[in-house]
Amino acid sequence: MAEREKGRWGAFAAIVAAALGIVQFYKPASPAPTQPFAALARARGLSAGASLNAFGDSREVRLRFALPASLVEFPLEVSGDVSSLAYEWIAADDTTRRTGLQPISGASFISPSTPGYYHLAVVRGTDRQIITEPTLAVMVPFQEKIGATLNGYRIGTYIAERLSGHDHPLGFLQVDRGDVDRRVSTHLRLGDFVTRDQQDVWPKYVALNPRLLDKLELVLARIGAQARFRRAAEDSREVAFDVHSGFRTPAHNRGVWRAASDSRHQYGDAADLAIDADGDGRITARDEALVVRAVDEVESEHPDLIGGLGLYTSAAYNTPYVHIDARGSRSRWKG
Repeated sequence: MAEREKGRWGAFAAIVAAALGIVQFYKPASPAPTQPFAALARARGLSAGASLNAFGDSREVRLRFALPASLVEFPLEVSGDVSSLAYEWIAADDTTRRTGLQPISGASFISPSTPGYYHLAVVRGTDRQIITEPTLAVMVPFQEKIGATLNGYRIGTYIAERLSGHDHPLGFLQVDRGDVDRRVSTHLRLGDFVTRDQQDVWPKYVALNPRLLDKLELVLARIGAQARFRRAAEDSREVAFDVHSGFRTPAHNRGVWRAASDSRHQYGDAADLAIDADGDGRITARDEALVVRAVDEVESEHPDLIGGLGLYTSAAYNTPYVHIDARGSRSRWKG
């Protein structure tokens, strides 16, 4: 089954430093804190920040996802007495929009009732600290989709809407023009995952699974580590890649050449990428082998991110690419 998106090669290139790759390859990730405020320091002033495990296994995911008015985990490290702490959410694009103070109790918070992007503000008395990363992304619930559309944006119909026993995304991120360049992880932006149709329709809506972001960042870091050992230590290493296809609405997926009818792209946990893994400016079978190695190693070390890997390097494709997903079960194929 091919997961090939028609369309032009984008100009997007991201940088993955070799040093980052080495850290991921050689140094085990720091264990997640077992308490919500894992590194308490006795200090007079307020000092608050997100714990490392708020950014996924890769430490590179820049969003945390929630449905409106629901519990969401947001692990923190806070100095001083935690019993007097309160919090509120502040809209990322309008600091005058705030949810109002609520007491902090553990690592779970109640998300805002309105979809959008928010920063967490931690408050103790007159001290206030705004935590800008990760950003909380409050989704539009799937149930707000009416028929085949959501707020005028054509989504189409999921199998789960016709047959029981199938899943569907919990919700969709709303994407306005100003959100396209919003970072969802260190090397990926929201615009990389927008369906490649309905160019003039705003807002757009995207299903996106944070497990996919985590996996992609780990794969890119691993490729960077591999490259560092093939080159001199002082040689800076960059991994250039292009996201051909991220989220696809079911309506758009039906028109994609040789696309699987129940493609994982529709669920927000798959992406097609062209990755110049060996840095020679071309996408070849050597790049394919390096990506396969990186994906296998990441899945071996992070079983919760296991998924599909499809290779599309035949002459049928103008630009060879790979499909990577985090579906939860191992699958391998060639297109």
